[in-house]
Amino acid sequence: MTQEEYLKKADKIYDLIEKAHDKKIAFWHEHVLFTWQWWLGVFLTVVPWLLWFYFKKKESTYRLLASGLVVIFISSWLDFVGIALGLWHYNYDVLPLLPSYLPWDFTLFPVIIMFLIQIKPNSNPYIKALIFAGGSAFIGEPFFASVKTYTPENWKYIYSFPFLFGIYLLAHFISTRDNFDKINSQIKI
Repeated sequence: MTQEEYLKKADKIYDLIEKAHDKKIAFWHEHVLFTWQWWLGVFLTVVPWLLWFYFKKKESTYRLLASGLVVIFISSWLDFVGIALGLWHYNYDVLPLLPSYLPWDFTLFPVIIMFLIQIKPNSNPYIKALIFAGGSAFIGEPFFASVKTYTPENWKYIYSFPFLFGIYLLAHFISTRDNFDKINSQIKI
């Protein structure tokens, strides 16, 4: 295959993706926006962050936010991969521009983990990881499936458990690191 043939085929594929995305946005406007499931998603996107900002330990804000940011990055990336592989999909997106479920990856996971980290900080992190992973995989996922927000295709709830367990432990690890060194203004080459 020549480069010109390759580029023509790639263009056709991206045209299909663009057309599918246009259909998804039109469908979202007509069937998702302002449904009770959409409002639930908006509520779950905003309210947990408001609660966290009110109840967070001020002296730990940046440490917790660093952990939360890593959780957002990893959970949304894994969600993108799972959707692309056809393992699951979401039916009531808060925003149609993201393939993942915004409340799940960008709010519930990081906020719950940040609360768990700051509550009894000297507790065993494996117990907290067990609580987080078990609650998310065996309570959260079935709940969202029951209200038809989440549809597992080729995925069982138990498969989520080790990923969620690991995400919690990584966030805990990041939260317990010593302060970062200051950035040196000189670059060594």
